[in-house]
Amino acid sequence: MSVEVERKFVCNADTLKTLEEIGAVCVGRREFRDQYFDTPEFDLTLRDMWLRKRKACWELKCPTTVNGTDEASGGQSKAAALCSRYREITNLPEIQRRVREVMKDIREDGETEASPSQEDESWLSEMNLVRFADFTTVRQSFTLEEKGVQIDLDQADFGYQVGEIEVLVPDGGDVQSALEKIERAAGKLGLTGDQRVEGKMNVYLQRNHPEHHAQLLREHVL
Repeated sequence: MSVEVERKFVCNADTLKTLEEIGAVCVGRREFRDQYFDTPEFDLTLRDMWLRKRKACWELKCPTTVNGTDEASGGQSKAAALCSRYREITNLPEIQRRVREVMKDIREDGETEASPSQEDESWLSEMNLVRFADFTTVRQSFTLEEKGVQIDLDQADFGYQVGEIEVLVPDGGDVQSALEKIERAAGKLGLTGDQRVEGKMNVYLQRNHPEHHAQLLREHVL
């Protein structure tokens, strides 16, 4: 389990040139399909929990926060405000356990669940989970000289492009160090402004499911 610390930024025609100028190394280009699932009542996403299937693998992104000492100074607070922090869970039994907890569907008789397989998706209907988002992304990935920093340029098939500066931290690791790495990378890219940039899911929901999007806004999830 790890924590994904990430800052999104607006891509433009000069982004690739800037990456080249700062010595970023392209480490690959790939295309992947994301499918997101929730109950019809949005039990997961209203808690800022995002259940995703990508390339036959399941992931659950759960919110996490930095502790108070991480925001001791104004500069650190600004850096933290521009970044998202999610715990990434990729173990399918653990994903199912957490989803059941949210929906108060934990068995009271002590019966243990059979170990699920990646191919068996019967648990989705058992938990009343339906797909609410489905899109494909073409991603170019770059690394910087500073270890652990990855920059992704994403082009989604619904016409939205966004960049991401990402650092992965072991669960319980030094999130503040990750924030500082991201801030240094942002400086090299010449990023300015103090407003968060919308992610792919935010824009997808605006365009395809405005009621779902509006409800997430009301609950201050987005």
